[in-house]
Amino acid sequence: MGGEAIDRGHVLSMWEADRASRDLGIELLDVELRDGLGYALTRMTISPAMVNGHGIAHGGYVFILADSTFALACNAGGMTTVASGADISFVSSTRLDDVLIAEGIERATYGRNGITDVTVTRESDRALVAEFRGRSRQARPASAARPASAARPASAARPASAARPASAARPASAARPASAARQIRPAKDA
Repeated sequence: MGGEAIDRGHVLSMWEADRASRDLGIELLDVELRDGLGYALTRMTISPAMVNGHGIAHGGYVFILADSTFALACNAGGMTTVASGADISFVSSTRLDDVLIAEGIERATYGRNGITDVTVTRESDRALVAEFRGRSRQARPASAARPASAARPASAARPASAARPASAARPASAARPASAARQIRPAKDA
């Protein structure tokens, strides 16, 4: 685990507490900072429980590997950081006993936000399996949290005179009836 010196305590304690990743056999190979941005490398072997009805690895497990790698990379800087969103594109399938490698690289951080890319490959032939992009958000430090005393007092609530006038309210007749809600129906046999 090379790269810039980082306080590994935060990211390693997060990893030790990550039972989901551990129970799936995800191995941490490297976590570091490179030019101030997080980097992580992990590995996972496709087990019989991960194979779907088509005989290939279920995409959800590939996503979990990428997501776990994303978590390591975006927490490498020592701040508690969580996902705010993620997308994945599956490129090729994998099968039982394939070993997958996930490499996560933080691309940018701005304010408390970040973008991290994770590439998942098959170890045996380096074939591209999936590309993942995660969006992250740093949690506020406890010292920056808004104290309870700073909350708006009840007396500062909007006065009744500022409430929406009754004439501006939507008439009951304009509300969409429950029966008009969009319904999904099975396709008719051809």
